[in-house]
Amino acid sequence: MSERERKRRILVIDDSASIHQDFRRLLCPERRGSPAELALLRTALFGAAPARAEPSGPEFEVDSAYQGQEGVAKVREAMAAGRPYALVFLDYRMPPGGNGVETLRHLWTVHPSQRVVLCSAYSDYSWEEIVAEFGETPLLHELRKPVPSHELRHLALTLTEP
Repeated sequence: MSERERKRRILVIDDSASIHQDFRRLLCPERRGSPAELALLRTALFGAAPARAEPSGPEFEVDSAYQGQEGVAKVREAMAAGRPYALVFLDYRMPPGGNGVETLRHLWTVHPSQRVVLCSAYSDYSWEEIVAEFGETPLLHELRKPVPSHELRHLALTLTEP
């Protein structure tokens, strides 16, 4: 199994580029093993780097979509390629396009067993309304922004376990 195949695949569907950067920063921390020349140059310029703890645990591959339709298309493509996403983080609000609940309806048409975390600081729907429509299911979770980094990583680890 290649390194690419071992990584847990996550799709972030959100209209904010900074959110995508935050997810990558939190879920894909820099690992040691940078090229030797770069390490030597860094030491020459800045001195010896302090020892850092090596990120532990499984690695994630984070993909991005900035609107719901784009996200549904990426899920469809991933399924067709035999490389489905382990988890989708889906924003409730994505102006000017469709909202997260509309996207979820289409997404589950394409991949009915896709795990999804609805996340936003705002919601046009209560959790009770969402459960009334989609039912109580272990495939659907809610996460409110701002998200503590440890909580995001824990949720990603837990929900992408094979």
